[in-house]
Amino acid sequence: MLNYIKGELTEVMQDCITLENNGIGYQINVPVSLLSGLPPIGREVKIYTYLYVREDALQLYGFFTRDDLQIFRLLIGVSGIGPKGALGILSNISPDDLRFAILSDDVKAISKAPGIGNKTAQKLIIELKDKLDLKDAFEQRLAASDLTGGDGLPGDVIGEAAQALAALGYSQTDALKAVKQVELTEDMTVEQVLKQALKKLVFL
Repeated sequence: MLNYIKGELTEVMQDCITLENNGIGYQINVPVSLLSGLPPIGREVKIYTYLYVREDALQLYGFFTRDDLQIFRLLIGVSGIGPKGALGILSNISPDDLRFAILSDDVKAISKAPGIGNKTAQKLIIELKDKLDLKDAFEQRLAASDLTGGDGLPGDVIGEAAQALAALGYSQTDALKAVKQVELTEDMTVEQVLKQALKKLVFL
């Protein structure tokens, strides 16, 4: 119904903001992590929104990007996790880091969110792991870092190496862990990254 709202930022509270558009003030629940990236009061901002409908209330949830919104949608699709729980998770771990935590079975990272215990974190991983793709996770991380790896390595090299490991029969989790352990340099080729990653897999 509401894809996004673009308007003047008029109020910032602990866990929500108010945007004014055409004389209407929209109260939008947001993750705490979003607050630090907001412009000053009175400036225009664009927020992607999700309208949560209940019998007794209509609530708006908002995010800076479509990607953040998509992760929120996936989270509330997990049994036992409602909008508030999903917002709590995204207030403690970025959507990008959450992808990698899910793909690498990192229960500890996810369970740091308030109200999310080990059992809920494990359930979240089980229900969402098949809905995430290693290639997409790398692409999102690379997009957030100007399309380069952590050491200036072109993103396509990292992504191709990870996909090559998956094609060899390794799980996405092991492929992810192996590539992340490689000491990357700017001039490395896909073959070089792959060879180093294969060595790391011996110890996983």
